[in-house]
Amino acid sequence: GLFAFAMPRGSGKTTLTPAGAIWSVCYGHRLFPVLVGATERHAESLCESIQVEFETNDLILADFPEIAYPIAKLERIANRCKGQTLDGTPTRMTWTAKELIFPTVIGSKSSGIVISVAGITGAIRGMKATTAEGKSIRPDLCLIDDPQTDESASSPTQNADRESILSGAILGLAGPGKKIAAVMPCTVIHPGDMADRILDRVAHPEWHGERTKLIYAMPQDQDKWDEYARIRRESLRNGGSGKEATDFYSSNREAMDAGAKPAWPARKNPDELSAIQHAMNLKIDRPATFDAEYQNDPKADANDVDLPKLDKDILTRKVSGLPWRVVPHECTRITAFIDVGATVLWWATTAWTEQYGGSIIEYGAWPRQTKNYFGAKDAVPNITTNREHLPEPARVYAAIQDLLTEICGREYDREQGGS
Repeated sequence: GLFAFAMPRGSGKTTLTPAGAIWSVCYGHRLFPVLVGATERHAESLCESIQVEFETNDLILADFPEIAYPIAKLERIANRCKGQTLDGTPTRMTWTAKELIFPTVIGSKSSGIVISVAGITGAIRGMKATTAEGKSIRPDLCLIDDPQTDESASSPTQNADRESILSGAILGLAGPGKKIAAVMPCTVIHPGDMADRILDRVAHPEWHGERTKLIYAMPQDQDKWDEYARIRRESLRNGGSGKEATDFYSSNREAMDAGAKPAWPARKNPDELSAIQHAMNLKIDRPATFDAEYQNDPKADANDVDLPKLDKDILTRKVSGLPWRVVPHECTRITAFIDVGATVLWWATTAWTEQYGGSIIEYGAWPRQTKNYFGAKDAVPNITTNREHLPEPARVYAAIQDLLTEICGREYDREQGGS
């Protein structure tokens, strides 16, 4: 089955996901779970969480020694996997940042189980493994932890890309003619983002979904909460901590709590008296974020209602129609700019007329990429490639020098000939 579970921000999705994999391994429910994160680094952190549990959790060792004891004997030295034996039989373990193969133990339900991890935009296709008996296995469970970033959630292109990867590469991991189980803890960030669409039973009827909330019913006495909000804002503006508002809430708590239904009564900050106050503070301070990331019910931005929408005919008329690196005949000057990042440089070159009209004649990223669409974190190669020995400022400076040499050393053709 496929299940998407929308949870409020901070509800423990990244704790539950590796715990789900651990549970599956310990009881032998699946032979090959795969954990997918929003980025490659996020995925590796999930793998690290699983490793730490099996290496340090005494309860797991007590209940499942056939799994945890061989792992403990590695003493965090992964190279020992190759030579490790149990009663003279190799355990055939792998214990790396991206793949875990659990010890081969006769009679164990968990013998030889594989866990792999990957970022959602990374190398996902073609995952397979071979058991100690020589049997080829492919993934049979995907745990997809919060598969979108703040950046990707606000980009229609990235949302479509990740949605396509989920429906194609991830759900196709089991191979032809086989189904795969998938669980996706997620948080909705923007209306129509990837999580919002997967939870839509019309757009994706194959996914069963549930949207949980931080608070299921709001307090009835809105007037007192409005007064609370006023006191809180005034306190914070004057450099206070909001204590005056908390005192007001304490004096009127029974009336202010009436009708409210928080999902998790114990969820609050140390300086707050209840989960209701915690939820209302989030709503007061960040109303749009509260609706989306804590209630999983994002609202359209009222400020965007009157903005003109992109129109393909208008956009088409803006295209110069000239080939790459050809300067329009009326342009007399060329400028270039570089948007400097820690991993990649974004750049563009523009030709200008005397009346300040312009035309982009080329653009790109440095170092050059092999993919048409990518994010700074996914750039391969990046500024660090072959410069790992340099500190970050020196790496960035060297990359700028290389890019400037290329841009400034180039000649551009004119629309009517010449250069």
